[in-house]
Amino acid sequence: MRIKITADSTCDLSPELIAKHQIDITPLYIVRDGVSYRDGIEIKPQDIFDSTEKDGRVCQTAAINIADYIRYFEPLSQQYDAVIHINIGSEFSSCYQNALVAADEFSNVFPIDSQNLTAGIGYLVLEAALMAESGMAPADICDRLNHLVPKMETSFILDKLDYLRRGGRCSSVAALGANLLSLKPCIEVKEGKMHVGKKFRGQFERCVLQYVQQRLTGRSDISYERLFIVHTTASPDLLAAIEKEARKLGDFKEVITTQAGCTISSHCGPNTVGIVFARRQ
Repeated sequence: MRIKITADSTCDLSPELIAKHQIDITPLYIVRDGVSYRDGIEIKPQDIFDSTEKDGRVCQTAAINIADYIRYFEPLSQQYDAVIHINIGSEFSSCYQNALVAADEFSNVFPIDSQNLTAGIGYLVLEAALMAESGMAPADICDRLNHLVPKMETSFILDKLDYLRRGGRCSSVAALGANLLSLKPCIEVKEGKMHVGKKFRGQFERCVLQYVQQRLTGRSDISYERLFIVHTTASPDLLAAIEKEARKLGDFKEVITTQAGCTISSHCGPNTVGIVFARRQ
Protein backbone atom coordinates (compact mmCIF):
# COMPACT_ATOMS: atom_id res chain seq x y z
CA MET A 1 0.00 0.00 0.00
CA ARG A 2 1.36 3.42 -1.00
CA ILE A 3 1.04 6.00 1.79
CA LYS A 4 2.07 9.65 1.49
CA ILE A 5 2.93 11.59 4.66
CA THR A 6 2.40 15.34 4.37
CA ALA A 7 2.54 18.24 6.81
CA ASP A 8 2.14 21.97 7.27
CA SER A 9 5.35 23.98 6.94
CA THR A 10 5.25 24.59 10.69
CA CYS A 11 6.67 21.11 11.30
CA ASP A 12 10.15 22.66 10.91
CA LEU A 13 11.85 19.49 9.71
CA SER A 14 15.15 19.97 7.90
CA PRO A 15 15.26 19.73 4.09
CA GLU A 16 17.44 16.64 4.50
CA LEU A 17 14.84 14.78 6.58
CA ILE A 18 12.02 15.89 4.29
CA ALA A 19 13.88 14.58 1.25
CA LYS A 20 15.04 11.36 2.93
CA HIS A 21 11.50 10.35 3.91
CA GLN A 22 9.78 11.89 0.88
CA ILE A 23 7.52 14.07 3.00
CA ASP A 24 5.43 16.69 1.20
CA ILE A 25 5.08 20.12 2.81
CA THR A 26 2.31 22.67 2.32
CA PRO A 27 3.26 26.23 3.31
CA LEU A 28 1.43 28.62 5.58
CA TYR A 29 1.47 32.29 4.66
CA ILE A 30 3.61 35.05 6.12
CA VAL A 31 2.11 38.52 5.66
CA ARG A 32 4.51 41.47 5.47
CA ASP A 33 3.36 44.95 4.54
CA GLY A 34 0.07 43.53 3.25
CA VAL A 35 1.74 41.03 0.92
CA SER A 36 1.43 37.26 1.50
CA TYR A 37 4.46 35.03 1.06
CA ARG A 38 4.64 31.24 1.19
CA ASP A 39 6.51 30.10 4.28
CA GLY A 40 9.93 28.72 3.41
CA ILE A 41 9.45 29.21 -0.33
CA GLU A 42 9.07 32.95 -0.90
CA ILE A 43 10.32 34.12 2.49
CA LYS A 44 12.90 32.91 5.00
CA PRO A 45 13.29 33.62 8.76
CA GLN A 46 16.23 35.98 8.18
CA ASP A 47 14.01 38.08 5.89
CA ILE A 48 11.62 38.49 8.82
CA PHE A 49 14.37 39.43 11.26
CA ASP A 50 15.91 41.92 8.81
CA SER A 51 12.53 43.54 8.14
CA THR A 52 11.64 43.82 11.82
CA GLU A 53 15.08 45.18 12.68
CA LYS A 54 14.63 47.83 9.99
CA ASP A 55 11.17 49.16 10.84
CA GLY A 56 10.14 47.52 14.13
CA ARG A 57 7.07 45.86 12.63
CA VAL A 58 6.54 42.12 12.90
CA CYS A 59 5.11 39.91 10.19
CA GLN A 60 1.75 38.21 10.59
CA THR A 61 0.90 34.61 9.79
CA ALA A 62 -2.09 33.26 7.89
CA ALA A 63 -3.52 29.75 7.64
CA ILE A 64 -3.66 27.55 4.58
CA ASN A 65 -7.18 27.93 3.20
CA ILE A 66 -9.61 25.22 2.13
CA ALA A 67 -9.06 25.79 -1.58
CA ASP A 68 -5.30 25.47 -1.12
CA TYR A 69 -5.72 22.16 0.68
CA ILE A 70 -8.08 20.81 -2.00
CA ARG A 71 -5.58 21.69 -4.74
CA TYR A 72 -2.82 20.14 -2.66
CA PHE A 73 -4.64 16.91 -1.74
CA GLU A 74 -6.24 16.21 -5.13
CA PRO A 75 -3.23 14.88 -7.07
CA LEU A 76 -1.84 13.07 -4.02
CA SER A 77 -5.14 11.28 -3.39
CA GLN A 78 -4.98 9.94 -6.93
CA GLN A 79 -1.36 8.83 -6.71
CA TYR A 80 -1.48 7.18 -3.27
CA ASP A 81 -3.74 4.77 -1.43
CA ALA A 82 -3.75 7.09 1.60
CA VAL A 83 -2.58 10.61 2.44
CA ILE A 84 -1.94 11.35 6.12
CA HIS A 85 -1.51 15.07 6.78
CA ILE A 86 -0.20 16.40 10.12
CA ASN A 87 -1.40 19.91 10.93
CA ILE A 88 -0.27 22.66 13.26
CA GLY A 89 -2.32 22.51 16.47
CA SER A 90 -5.94 23.58 16.09
CA GLU A 91 -5.63 26.07 18.98
CA PHE A 92 -2.92 27.97 17.10
CA SER A 93 -4.38 28.09 13.59
CA SER A 94 -7.43 27.21 11.52
CA CYS A 95 -5.28 24.96 9.29
CA TYR A 96 -6.61 21.74 10.83
CA GLN A 97 -10.25 22.77 10.45
CA ASN A 98 -9.60 23.83 6.84
CA ALA A 99 -7.80 20.56 6.11
CA LEU A 100 -10.75 18.59 7.52
CA VAL A 101 -13.18 20.39 5.23
CA ALA A 102 -10.90 19.82 2.25
CA ALA A 103 -10.40 16.15 3.15
CA ASP A 104 -14.17 15.60 2.92
CA GLU A 105 -13.70 15.86 -0.86
CA PHE A 106 -11.59 12.68 -0.82
CA SER A 107 -12.00 9.21 0.63
CA ASN A 108 -8.33 8.63 1.45
CA VAL A 109 -7.06 11.86 3.03
CA PHE A 110 -6.68 11.89 6.83
CA PRO A 111 -5.73 15.13 8.66
CA ILE A 112 -4.21 14.82 12.14
CA ASP A 113 -4.39 17.60 14.75
CA SER A 114 -0.87 17.68 16.23
CA GLN A 115 -1.98 20.01 19.05
CA ASN A 116 1.56 21.29 18.77
CA LEU A 117 4.06 23.67 17.25
CA THR A 118 7.39 23.52 15.41
CA ALA A 119 9.45 20.34 16.10
CA GLY A 120 6.60 19.02 18.23
CA ILE A 121 4.82 18.60 14.90
CA GLY A 122 8.03 17.46 13.26
CA TYR A 123 8.44 14.62 15.74
CA LEU A 124 4.99 13.31 14.79
CA VAL A 125 5.65 13.74 11.07
CA LEU A 126 8.89 11.79 11.28
CA GLU A 127 7.19 9.07 13.33
CA ALA A 128 4.41 8.84 10.72
CA ALA A 129 6.95 8.53 7.90
CA LEU A 130 8.81 5.74 9.70
CA MET A 131 5.56 3.87 10.31
CA ALA A 132 4.54 4.22 6.66
CA GLU A 133 7.95 2.94 5.57
CA SER A 134 7.54 -0.09 7.84
CA GLY A 135 4.33 -1.06 6.04
CA MET A 136 1.87 -0.13 8.77
CA ALA A 137 -1.73 0.34 7.64
CA PRO A 138 -3.08 3.93 7.38
CA ALA A 139 -5.69 3.43 10.12
CA ASP A 140 -3.02 2.08 12.47
CA ILE A 141 -0.71 5.01 11.72
CA CYS A 142 -3.49 7.49 12.50
CA ASP A 143 -4.36 5.66 15.73
CA ARG A 144 -0.72 5.63 16.78
CA LEU A 145 -0.31 9.34 16.02
CA ASN A 146 -3.44 10.30 17.95
CA HIS A 147 -2.15 8.25 20.88
CA LEU A 148 1.24 9.98 20.69
CA VAL A 149 -0.10 13.55 20.42
CA PRO A 150 -0.79 14.04 24.16
CA LYS A 151 2.57 12.45 25.02
CA MET A 152 4.59 15.17 23.29
CA GLU A 153 6.57 17.70 25.33
CA THR A 154 7.43 20.87 23.49
CA SER A 155 8.97 23.92 25.11
CA PHE A 156 11.32 26.74 24.22
CA ILE A 157 13.15 29.58 25.92
CA LEU A 158 13.19 33.15 24.59
CA ASP A 159 15.97 35.67 24.97
CA LYS A 160 13.60 38.64 24.71
CA LEU A 161 9.85 39.18 24.51
CA ASP A 162 10.03 41.93 21.89
CA TYR A 163 8.48 39.93 19.05
CA LEU A 164 5.68 38.60 21.26
CA ARG A 165 5.00 42.17 22.44
CA ARG A 166 4.97 43.61 18.93
CA GLY A 167 2.65 40.82 17.82
CA GLY A 168 0.24 41.56 20.68
CA ARG A 169 0.90 38.29 22.51
CA CYS A 170 2.27 39.89 25.69
CA SER A 171 2.03 43.33 27.25
CA SER A 172 4.65 46.05 26.91
CA VAL A 173 4.95 46.16 30.70
CA ALA A 174 5.65 42.42 30.91
CA ALA A 175 8.20 42.62 28.11
CA LEU A 176 9.94 45.64 29.63
CA GLY A 177 10.05 43.99 33.06
CA ALA A 178 11.46 40.78 31.65
CA ASN A 179 14.12 42.64 29.68
CA LEU A 180 15.15 44.86 32.58
CA LEU A 181 15.44 41.87 34.92
CA SER A 182 17.17 39.73 32.28
CA LEU A 183 14.40 37.15 32.56
CA LYS A 184 14.26 34.42 29.95
CA PRO A 185 10.80 32.80 30.01
CA CYS A 186 10.18 29.18 29.09
CA ILE A 187 7.09 28.70 26.94
CA GLU A 188 5.45 25.26 27.21
CA VAL A 189 2.87 23.64 24.95
CA LYS A 190 0.30 21.90 27.13
CA GLU A 191 -3.01 20.46 25.93
CA GLY A 192 -2.59 22.25 22.64
CA LYS A 193 -2.01 25.72 24.13
CA MET A 194 1.00 27.84 25.06
CA HIS A 195 1.71 28.50 28.73
CA VAL A 196 4.49 30.39 30.49
CA GLY A 197 6.62 28.05 32.57
CA LYS A 198 9.73 28.70 34.62
CA LYS A 199 11.56 32.00 34.14
CA PHE A 200 15.33 31.91 34.04
CA ARG A 201 17.54 34.87 34.85
CA GLY A 202 20.90 35.88 33.51
CA GLN A 203 22.98 35.47 30.39
CA PHE A 204 21.07 33.68 27.62
CA GLU A 205 23.49 30.84 26.94
CA ARG A 206 23.69 29.95 30.63
CA CYS A 207 19.91 30.13 30.96
CA VAL A 208 19.48 27.78 27.98
CA LEU A 209 21.58 25.08 29.67
CA GLN A 210 19.67 25.58 32.92
CA TYR A 211 16.46 25.19 30.96
CA VAL A 212 17.65 21.90 29.41
CA GLN A 213 18.61 20.63 32.86
CA GLN A 214 15.23 21.64 34.27
CA ARG A 215 13.35 19.84 31.49
CA LEU A 216 15.31 16.58 31.61
CA THR A 217 16.54 16.09 35.18
CA GLY A 218 14.86 13.66 37.58
CA ARG A 219 12.41 12.30 35.03
CA SER A 220 11.31 8.67 34.78
CA ASP A 221 8.69 9.21 32.07
CA ILE A 222 10.82 10.30 29.10
CA SER A 223 11.05 8.23 25.95
CA TYR A 224 14.70 8.27 24.92
CA GLU A 225 13.96 7.31 21.33
CA ARG A 226 14.50 10.82 20.00
CA LEU A 227 15.06 14.43 21.03
CA PHE A 228 14.79 17.50 18.83
CA ILE A 229 16.73 20.70 19.42
CA VAL A 230 14.98 23.53 17.58
CA HIS A 231 16.21 27.10 17.26
CA THR A 232 15.57 30.32 15.36
CA THR A 233 19.17 31.52 15.59
CA ALA A 234 21.79 29.82 17.73
CA SER A 235 25.52 29.44 17.41
CA PRO A 236 27.04 26.04 16.62
CA ASP A 237 28.81 26.16 19.97
CA LEU A 238 25.55 26.64 21.88
CA LEU A 239 23.80 23.89 19.90
CA ALA A 240 26.70 21.53 20.61
CA ALA A 241 26.54 22.40 24.31
CA ILE A 242 22.79 21.71 24.38
CA GLU A 243 23.25 18.31 22.76
CA LYS A 244 26.09 17.44 25.14
CA GLU A 245 23.96 18.39 28.15
CA ALA A 246 20.91 16.50 26.83
CA ARG A 247 22.94 13.35 26.22
CA LYS A 248 24.46 13.62 29.69
CA LEU A 249 20.99 13.75 31.23
CA GLY A 250 19.33 11.11 29.03
CA ASP A 251 20.41 8.20 26.89
CA PHE A 252 18.74 9.46 23.72
CA LYS A 253 19.15 7.18 20.71
CA GLU A 254 18.91 10.14 18.37
CA VAL A 255 19.33 13.91 18.79
CA ILE A 256 18.17 15.99 15.81
CA THR A 257 18.94 19.69 15.49
CA THR A 258 16.61 21.72 13.27
CA GLN A 259 16.02 25.39 12.53
CA ALA A 260 12.58 26.89 13.04
CA GLY A 261 10.79 28.23 10.00
CA CYS A 262 9.04 31.52 9.42
CA THR A 263 5.93 30.88 11.52
CA ILE A 264 7.64 30.35 14.88
CA SER A 265 10.35 32.89 13.97
CA SER A 266 7.80 35.62 13.27
CA HIS A 267 6.25 35.20 16.72
CA CYS A 268 9.33 34.49 18.85
CA GLY A 269 12.17 36.27 17.08
CA PRO A 270 15.86 35.45 17.09
CA ASN A 271 17.57 33.74 20.03
CA THR A 272 14.80 31.25 20.69
CA VAL A 273 15.82 27.68 21.52
CA GLY A 274 13.72 24.66 22.48
CA ILE A 275 13.83 20.94 23.04
CA VAL A 276 11.13 18.43 22.08
CA PHE A 277 10.69 14.85 23.16
CA ALA A 278 7.94 12.37 23.95
CA ARG A 279 6.87 10.81 27.22
CA ARG A 280 6.69 7.04 27.46
CA GLN A 281 3.56 5.41 26.08
